[in-house]
Amino acid sequence: MPAFGAMSFRLETERLTMRRWVEADAGTLRALHAERGGGTPPVAEVRALIAKQLAASPTTGIALLPIRLRDGGDLIGYCGLIVGRSTLEEPEIAYELFRHAHGRGYATEAARAVVDAATATGRTRLWATVRTWNAASFRVLEKLGFARHHVTTDDRGELVWLTRALP
Repeated sequence: MPAFGAMSFRLETERLTMRRWVEADAGTLRALHAERGGGTPPVAEVRALIAKQLAASPTTGIALLPIRLRDGGDLIGYCGLIVGRSTLEEPEIAYELFRHAHGRGYATEAARAVVDAATATGRTRLWATVRTWNAASFRVLEKLGFARHHVTTDDRGELVWLTRALP
């Protein structure tokens, strides 16, 4: 099994900064999860999720990172690599932004930085999974060079799998 380097846990773009979670991010992450619908998770649950991610990233070498605007520092979402439905060798890229941050290119900008970070680890392929209704995510992934691979169905409906080879 090939060994991969750890992705950088500090990424910067023209408009964004991404770094590891801190406990103080729990309230904002909780609000982001609530915006999905289905209720607001308990703050203790969100703190536990952050703690779990912080504990795992030194071992896995991958992470979801909060996205902050360079101008003002507002936390607008997250982006990073996860095992998800894939593997540590070929992880999934994942991102989610508050609705108020949609349509401004932030997801594409953050995801491009994460793809570059994944490339620097020595990985050769990334995956993404997207629900068929999520046209915005398909646009982001298309801009990054992801291509449809196959479709599966689970208890929530169809799931499109996309992949991208890394240089």
